[in-house]
Amino acid sequence: MKEEKKNKASAKGGKSAYTSENITVLEGLEPVRKRPGMYIGSTSETGLHHLVWEVVDNAVDEAMAGHATKVGVLIQKDGGVTVVDNGRGIPVDVHKQTKKSALETVLTVLHAGGKFGGEASGYKVSGGLHGVGVSVVNALSTLLIAQVKRDGKVYEQKYKIGKSQGTVKVVGKVDKDDPEQTGTSITFYPDKSVFETTEFKFKTVLEHLRSQAYLTKGLHFIITDERIGLTYQYYFEGGILSYIKQLNRNKKVKNHPIYINKTVDEVLVEVAIQYTDDFDERILAYANNEYNPEGGMHVTGFRTSLTRSINNYATKNNYVKESEKLTGEDMREGLTAVISVKLPNPQFEGQTKAKLGNPEVRTAVETVVGEALEIYLEEHPQEAGKVIEKVILAAKARLAARAARDSVIRKGVLEGLALPGKLADCSESDPAKCELYIVEGDSAGGSAKQGRDRRFQAILPLRGKILNVERARLDKMLSNQEIKNLVIAFGAGVGDLFDISKLRYHRVIIMTDADVDGAHIRTLLLTLFYRYFPDIIRNGHLYIAQPPLFRVQVGKAAQYAFSDDERDEVLKDLIKESKDKKSVKKQSSDVVQAPGLPSEDDQATEATSSNIDGVKYTIQRYKGLGEMNPGQLWETTMDPANRVMLQVKIADAEKVSEIFEVLMGDEVAPRKRFITTHAKTVKNLDI
Repeated sequence: MKEEKKNKASAKGGKSAYTSENITVLEGLEPVRKRPGMYIGSTSETGLHHLVWEVVDNAVDEAMAGHATKVGVLIQKDGGVTVVDNGRGIPVDVHKQTKKSALETVLTVLHAGGKFGGEASGYKVSGGLHGVGVSVVNALSTLLIAQVKRDGKVYEQKYKIGKSQGTVKVVGKVDKDDPEQTGTSITFYPDKSVFETTEFKFKTVLEHLRSQAYLTKGLHFIITDERIGLTYQYYFEGGILSYIKQLNRNKKVKNHPIYINKTVDEVLVEVAIQYTDDFDERILAYANNEYNPEGGMHVTGFRTSLTRSINNYATKNNYVKESEKLTGEDMREGLTAVISVKLPNPQFEGQTKAKLGNPEVRTAVETVVGEALEIYLEEHPQEAGKVIEKVILAAKARLAARAARDSVIRKGVLEGLALPGKLADCSESDPAKCELYIVEGDSAGGSAKQGRDRRFQAILPLRGKILNVERARLDKMLSNQEIKNLVIAFGAGVGDLFDISKLRYHRVIIMTDADVDGAHIRTLLLTLFYRYFPDIIRNGHLYIAQPPLFRVQVGKAAQYAFSDDERDEVLKDLIKESKDKKSVKKQSSDVVQAPGLPSEDDQATEATSSNIDGVKYTIQRYKGLGEMNPGQLWETTMDPANRVMLQVKIADAEKVSEIFEVLMGDEVAPRKRFITTHAKTVKNLDI
């Protein structure tokens, strides 16, 4: 009998037999439920909002096709979202292939929609390329209600987790006095079992739809949040010309925005260009109104054309010699550009449309931008001169920065780890296991060096506040000794030679005091990382240590607290434990801020002692890391088993860049407005 089983197994391929029985076929919308990340990027807050973008895309497609002028988005109190447009309305007649209504087909079949048949399908251009958008939203919603206004009637169909709950029904007539005689309304409720959160952020929705309004000039957006009773409206006649003015509203500009709009071989190219006195480049690229964070062929074509056009003008007008041609890097310093292309068959990388891959778009953008720039530079010599001066200055700075960078890297190679910044390195050689603590001050650095685990934790103390690099080029930045020490400690280079694979520590931890000076130093360091070492953040290597503010002790029991509220809770718990141990009858008390507790404004660093109901307690408030002995610093802030750390991430690069410009830039007025606006939300301001 055993021999027979063995032969059967052998005939089927042994232990790892692989037959048709191993193949799972997912039908309908099952693939979306099984692997939602493949369709919406993730199941985090980002993926949740992607559901809204998918439904809005359909409405915007109607507008781009010339059939809609208005889009409404409503965030409901009960957690649902409704997107309404005044387009033609999704057809409700029976589809020949599926034998279901066209509405149900669009909502339940992947890759079904009016985006695949070219212009004959009703859409010459479309952002919803894959035709999976609304069906994916349907699959990931516990309830979806579709209403369509067509032919004087109002049709409705409901779905649960992607499955229809009956056929399309007529639920009313369109009022003759209703200015919107046709249109589509989609209401959906995200599935809580799929998403990490189902709470929509009004601010996130506003920012996305504002950019959509800029990209589709003349389209009216109305966004309402029932939860807070707010409504915003966006309508821009200027399109991306208005967009670039808004992006640069707090900057010193070098020229009036250059606006280009032309169609070549069915590709509509719309570009707005403006130079500022910034050192960074900001290019926002869109294809059929879809944001492409990783760029693509349209960005490649734009950069090639920009470099060639400015170089030709500069040499022709004797700004530079033929042998001293400027580089693309020089052209991009201080450049703000919005590139929007619309084309019949966009080829995106992935459903989230991060990158555009159509080679014909590169040719179209390169041709259109090249011709337009040549005319603009010839017709506006004064503004052209300002742009060329900016680019030449960038070239000189690039050469100076290269010399400074090479000097620092060479110094690091020659001196190894003998840093003047008092780096106490770790013995571990595997970067994945190593941590670098950037510590404020020699006192805290001393405690950290004594308290650390020398095997994998390195300590680099900073003396004072580092340079604010928001308004500093690389050469000036590298003249700062503390920054120079950091660069050498990282071991990964700097500038265009930075190589994340050579980073010597995979956890870089900022550890500063919990006061105003500590917050300032932390902000300066975050500015440095965001502007010059963004890959450290993008790869998840940057953290912020969270040292405790208080040590609460009752008897021999002691706990640490990270806020005033936590301090009060810890004190209550420890006092209760102490009473229970003494078998004292529990007394009800409403005490939270107990007599003798230091107030929020009390900056005493010595221990404060008092008692509650006869139970003595001691509270020590730490103003700085240096006040902790090495054991306490290890126990609270550096021990992997107990410590609390925040990982630094970039959720919205454009917004982050804008905040750094406001807070760390030269312009005082925007910073003053920011402080005035947010002053009331600041807690525990330690001055």
